[in-house]
Amino acid sequence: MITTTTHAEPRNARPGRRKNTLVWAAQIVLAAAFALAAVPKLAGAHSAVTMFSQIGAGQWLRYLVGAAELAGAIGLLVPPLAGLAAAGLAADMVGVTIINAAVLHSPAVAMTVPLCAAFLLIAQARWKQTRTLAAAFRR
Repeated sequence: MITTTTHAEPRNARPGRRKNTLVWAAQIVLAAAFALAAVPKLAGAHSAVTMFSQIGAGQWLRYLVGAAELAGAIGLLVPPLAGLAAAGLAADMVGVTIINAAVLHSPAVAMTVPLCAAFLLIAQARWKQTRTLAAAFRR
């Protein structure tokens, strides 16, 4: 008698490996996108200067946001920092969503809300590494 079994993953694959691969793929794509988004803010591109003038908080905010986005992008690629970076970028997206909706009246909210959700999912997926990092600092 021949028996066959069907598995979604090969027998030697670790559980959660597919999820880990998908999370890493998202981290890499988002890191590249946010590193590229930080450059015009930090370089003083006319569009960034104009947008932050419309916000009315001053150009210091442009530098702060650009630096935070670049740091978050780099952090997404460093395994012990990935969860913390994702949480920070989620907080950034909350602020951006509020500014886009309340001050700029921009339809970009349709993009910032899903980005915030994606960063929250990454932060949750990397929670174990974040706890390990926090424990290392407590020692």
